Amino acid sequence: MNELKVIGREHIGRIEFTGIEGGFGKDKKAMLVKDIAQIHEQPLGEINRRINDNRKRFKDGIDILDLKKLDGFEPLSFGFTKQSASNSANIYLLSERGYSKLLKILEDDKAWEVYDQLVDGYFTMRAEAKVTKPRIDSDKRLEIMSENAQTRKGTLLYRIAMQTKSESAKQALLAKAAESITGEMTIPVLLKKEYSAGEVAKKVHASSGQMVGRIANRLGIKAEQPGQNEYGRWANSKSQYSDKEVPQWMYFEQGVKAIADELKRAKGMTV
Repeated sequence: MNELKVIGREHIGRIEFTGIEGGFGKDKKAMLVKDIAQIHEQPLGEINRRINDNRKRFKDGIDILDLKKLDGFEPLSFGFTKQSASNSANIYLLSERGYSKLLKILEDDKAWEVYDQLVDGYFTMRAEAKVTKPRIDSDKRLEIMSENAQTRKGTLLYRIAMQTKSESAKQALLAKAAESITGEMTIPVLLKKEYSAGEVAKKVHASSGQMVGRIANRLGIKAEQPGQNEYGRWANSKSQYSDKEVPQWMYFEQGVKAIADELKRAKGMTV
C-alpha cells in the first residue's frame, strides 16, 4: 500500500475538498467520505450508513480504506480534530472506483452532477502533470474532458445494467450507455404493451382486477419483485389511499392470454 499524502485543498468549480494521493497506488487520487458528504449535501452519518449497509461491495485497499485502522494516522493532517476523530466509528477514504460504487448507491441528481466534475477534474489528473507536461489548449482540454466524462458515464451505466434483474430496464440502460459512448442509440430499447389488472379484466371480461390478480397468483405467473418475465413486470404506482408508491404487477400480452385461457378453462369446467 502506498503512503498517503495530503496535497492540499482542491477546487473543482465551486467544490472545495482535501486532495489526497496514495493509499490505492502510486499517484492515485483519493477522497475523504467527509468531503464527499459535504459535496453531495448529505450528513456524514448518512453517507457512512449507506457505505456500511453495502460494506461487502467495497474492497479494502482497492475501493476503500478506514483511516482509523491505519497505524500512525494523524487526524490533524486530514482536517480532523483529535476529538472528532476519536468520536468517529469510521473515517473512510475512497478511491475513484470506490467513489463510483458509492455513486451507484446514492443514485440522485446531485450525484450525477458532481460525478463528471470530480472524475475528470480531480481523479484523472496527476500532480506531476501540472508541472512537467505542456499546457493543453483550453478548448482541446474541454473536448477531452467531455469525451472522458461520456465514456465513464457509459461504463457506469453498463455496470448498473449488468446488475439489474429487469430485462427491459437492462436494455434501456444499455441503450443509454451506448448513446453516451457512441452518440447513437445503437441498442434498441425493448418496449412492450402493458396492462394493469383492471385493464386486463375489461379485455378478458373478468369481474374485476382483483379477480385477475387472484388468477395470476394461482397460476404463479408473477415474477419475484422487482423483476419481470414473459407474462409481465413489477412497476411502482401511486396508492389510491395515500401518496406512497406500491408495487403493481403489469401484464404483457402473454400474461393477458394466460388469464384469458384460465377463464375459458374454468368456464368449460362449469358447463
